[in-house]
Amino acid sequence: MSKRIWVDADACPVKQEIVDAAKLFKVEVIFTASIAHSLERWIEEGVRAIQLDPSDQSVDMYIANHLKAGDILVTQDLGLSALAMAKQAIVLSNRGQILQEDQMDYLLAARHAHARKRRGGGRTKGPKAMSKLDRTNFQHTLTKVLTEQQETEASYRINIRVYSDEGGIDE
Repeated sequence: MSKRIWVDADACPVKQEIVDAAKLFKVEVIFTASIAHSLERWIEEGVRAIQLDPSDQSVDMYIANHLKAGDILVTQDLGLSALAMAKQAIVLSNRGQILQEDQMDYLLAARHAHARKRRGGGRTKGPKAMSKLDRTNFQHTLTKVLTEQQETEASYRINIRVYSDEGGIDE
């Protein structure tokens, strides 16, 4: 079963790191963004770009509708992250954090509280600028996830082969 890396590419700062890791593991990358963002420079063998209308949530809904269990999603969107986890996808932030279901209630509540504060005229801090260390952490985490997936798939193939050698049906 071939896994893919889906990227919510509208504001993704680690596109190059994703392409580099995907090449090493021979995994397809799908950059998805609105037509307002240019993705042409990223298109190459093993990398697709899907551009959608700029309406609110069109990119998120496209990704959510096409994700499969075991796919990797790179996004900063917590709503999309929650949808992806429900489909058993692995979700990474742009800084290399693997998001877990048990974190989502807290993260979504914090996002809501910040949005309420902003709507009331308050100010909240945005994310700090991406650093070289953030990029390195992201690449390390993505490589680790891809390595684990590769080892799991190899183990699965070995188990099928052992079963087949013992007189079972070869799949």
